[in-house]
Amino acid sequence: MSAMRFVRKLKPKRKKLVMKDALSGNCAWKLFGLLLVVALGGSRPAASQNNASFGFEFRPAAKVVQGTDTLRNAWAGGLNSPQFSNLDLNADQQPDLVVFDRITNRVLPFLSVATATGRVWQFAPEYAALFPADLNSWLVLRDYDCDGRPDLFTADASGSNIRVFRHEPDTQGRPTFRLVTNLLTYFDPGPLGGNINIAVGGYNMPAIEDVDGDGRPDVLSPEFGTATPSIYYYRNISPANNCGALRFELASRAWGGVRICGHSCASFLFGDDQCRPAPARPTHTVGYNLGAFDVDGDGDLDLLAGRSNCPDLAVLRNDGTRTLARFTAAGLNAPAPFHSQPARVPNQPAAYPADVNFDGRPDLVIAPNLFDNRDNDDTVDTRQSVLLYRNAGSGLVREQPDFLQSSMLDLSEQAAPTFADLDADGLVDMLVGAVSRGPAGGPYRSVLHYYRNVGTRLQPIFRLETDDYLGLSGRRLASVRPVLVDLNEDGRPDLVYAAFGLTSSVGTLTYVLNTAAAGQPAAFNLSAAGMLANLSPQRYAMPCFADVDGDGHPDLLLGITGSSAAFPGGPLRYYRNTGTGNLAQRFVLQNNDFGQLRTSTGEIPSYLSPAVADFDGDGRPDLLTADAGGNVRFFADLRSQPAAFQGRTNLFFSALSQQFGPARWGSSFYMRLVPTADDVNGDGVPELFLGQETGGISSFVSRRGTVTATQSAAAVLALRVYPNPATTQVSVEAAQPVRLTLLDLTGRLVRAETPEAAHTHQFSVADLPPGIYLVRARSLNGETTVRRLQVQ
Repeated sequence: MSAMRFVRKLKPKRKKLVMKDALSGNCAWKLFGLLLVVALGGSRPAASQNNASFGFEFRPAAKVVQGTDTLRNAWAGGLNSPQFSNLDLNADQQPDLVVFDRITNRVLPFLSVATATGRVWQFAPEYAALFPADLNSWLVLRDYDCDGRPDLFTADASGSNIRVFRHEPDTQGRPTFRLVTNLLTYFDPGPLGGNINIAVGGYNMPAIEDVDGDGRPDVLSPEFGTATPSIYYYRNISPANNCGALRFELASRAWGGVRICGHSCASFLFGDDQCRPAPARPTHTVGYNLGAFDVDGDGDLDLLAGRSNCPDLAVLRNDGTRTLARFTAAGLNAPAPFHSQPARVPNQPAAYPADVNFDGRPDLVIAPNLFDNRDNDDTVDTRQSVLLYRNAGSGLVREQPDFLQSSMLDLSEQAAPTFADLDADGLVDMLVGAVSRGPAGGPYRSVLHYYRNVGTRLQPIFRLETDDYLGLSGRRLASVRPVLVDLNEDGRPDLVYAAFGLTSSVGTLTYVLNTAAAGQPAAFNLSAAGMLANLSPQRYAMPCFADVDGDGHPDLLLGITGSSAAFPGGPLRYYRNTGTGNLAQRFVLQNNDFGQLRTSTGEIPSYLSPAVADFDGDGRPDLLTADAGGNVRFFADLRSQPAAFQGRTNLFFSALSQQFGPARWGSSFYMRLVPTADDVNGDGVPELFLGQETGGISSFVSRRGTVTATQSAAAVLALRVYPNPATTQVSVEAAQPVRLTLLDLTGRLVRAETPEAAHTHQFSVADLPPGIYLVRARSLNGETTVRRLQVQ
C-alpha cells in the first residue's frame, strides 16, 4: 500500500465554505469533465474525446428576480439600439419578432409563444443563424416580390447602400435568405443617367414602406451630404407581371415638400421658410432616421423623423394624399398622442411599425438608433429606452417605456459578470459590473450590481439586492471589470476590478481584500483598496485569474487593447504570481504576447477578454477568449499549447441544425464581450456566461456530441473512492496502478501527485474545509479519470 503523504496546513473547521469560489470570476477553473465522468461510469482514456464535438448551448442558467418581477427573458443580453420587424420564424403561421441591435449588429429573435394567460415573446437565439452573418447598420423585413413572405433589406459594408435578400423557405418552412443584389439602384433617364445607387448614408436609417399604396415597398431616404436634407422618394415601378424586379425611379427629391433643419432638433423647413442659423457648437456625426406610418388613421403615411443629438421623435401629419404627400408646420407633432405626450428617448430616436401585442395590427415601437454610443461620450442610458405605442384601432396609445427590456437583465452597457458566495450561505451569488446612470439621472459611470442567490443549490434564483454595491459609483469610474478571486489565498473571495477614471486615460487594476471572518458574509472596504503594480495601464483591460503554471497560486491573464513603447505586446499578457512578497508586487510579466492570438486575417483582436476552465472535460484547463469582432475561440489544454495557440470557433450548438457553429452574438469595432464560468446550479459542471456590450448577459450550458474510444473507459481505468462523503480518511482503489492528485473545483492543487503508482491509496482530509474536491487518477500509460469527493 502506498500512502498519500503531504505536509498538512492546519486550518480550523469552518462553515461549509464553497471552495469553488476561491478562484471564481472571469477565469475560474471548473471541471466540465464531471459530466463526462458520470456518463462514462467515472472514467475515460486520455485524449479519447473529439474536441470538435464539445461546445455550448444557450439555456437560462437561473431565474432572475428584480423587484417583484421574475424576468422571462433574463439572459437575452440586453438592448441598446433595437430595430423591430415581424417574421414567422418557426413556420407556425404566427408572426414572430426579429430585433436587430445596431450597436452590436446582432439579431435577437423572439418567438410568439402561447401561455395560459395569452401570448408572450420568448427569446430564441437559435433562429439568429437563419440570417446572413454580415448584417450591418440596419435591417428591415418587407415583402418585395408579392409572395406574402417578408424579404430582407439591409446596408452594405459601407453602410451607405442597400442590399436585398430574398426570403426562400427551407423544407421545413423556416426562412432562409438569398442575396439578390448588393446594390439597390434606381433608373435615371437623364443624359448622364442609367442605373444609380440609392444612397442612404452610413449613419442614416431609410424608411422602406409601401408609400403610394400599390402593394410594393418604396424607399424614403434623407438627402445625402447636406446640412438641410430633403427626403428623396424612390418609387417602386416593378411591373405587375414581374413584381420582384426591384425597379425604382426617383419620384421626388423633396417628398411632401419638407426639409430637415440639420442644426436644431425638431426643426423643419416648409415651402419658402428658411432654417435658423446654426449656433456654434461642437461638431458631431449627424444621422437621420426616417419612418412612415399612418399615425392618424386617415389612410396615408405620416412622417416620423429622428436625428442624432436629439431626444424627441418628430411626427409630421400628412395633409396630402397617399400618392401626393404634403407636410406643413401646422402638422408638426399634431397627431395624438404626440401633441400632448412627445415620444422621447435618450438620443437619435427611430420608429418601427410592427405587431408586438399579437392582435394583427401594426403597433409603433420607438427606440434609440445609435450607431455607436461613444459618439455621445457614452452618455446615453439605454435601460428604459424602448417606447411602445399600441395600435388601438382608433389611434395609438402609449403603453410602456421599456418594451422587452423589462423582461430581461439589462444594466445599460458593458455587462461584466463574476460569481462567488458573497453571503456565506453556500450558494453562488452574482456580481455584475456595468456602465449606467442611477434612477435619478446624473453622471454616467460604472457600478456594481449585486444579485444574491435566494434559490437552492440545484435551482438558483438571482435576486437584485442593490444596483450600487459598495457605493462604487462614487468613485467616478468607467468600464469596470470585476473579478471575485481568492487573491491572498486565505480561502475567501476578494474583489479585483479593472477600470479607469472618467477624466483619466490610464487604466488600473484595483484589489479589495475580504476582511470577513471565515464563514461570514464578505466584507469589503473600498478605502483600504490597493493597486496591482507593474501592469500595462491601458483602458478597457480584461482581467482573469487562474493557476497558469500549476504552482497553486492564482496568476493573472490580462486582455489588452493597444500597446505602447513602454508596454509593447499582444492582446493577452500573462503575469505570473510569484507567491511571495507584497501582494501588490507579486504579479510579474512572464509573456507580453501570450498565445500570439490573432484574428483569421492575422490582425490583433480588439477588446480581447479571457476565461479559463476545464471546458472539454479532460481534467486540464482550457482558454476561451471573446473579442470585439464577436469571435469566441476555444484553446484546449492551455498548458500544452504551442507558442502560437491553436484554437477553434465552432463552439455553439444549434437546436435547428443539430450542429456546432461560430458565435452569433454580435460584432462591432467597440463591442466588449466578457466571458466567465461558474457552476451556479450545483451539478458539478460550470455554466458559461457572456457579458454583453448591450448591458445584459447570455448563459450557456455545456453541450457534448459523441465521445469515441477504442474500448469502454470504465473498463480501462475503474476507480473506487470511499467513504464518500468523508470526514477524516479516504481510501482509493484502482484496477491498475495509478498516481493520485487532489484538486478543488477551481482546478487549484490541494495535494500534489503521489510519487508512486499503486492500486490502493489512503489520505487524510481532516484538515480540509468542507466542500467538493476532485480526485484525479493517472495510470502508468497516461490514462486519466476524475472522481468527485465530498468532504464534510
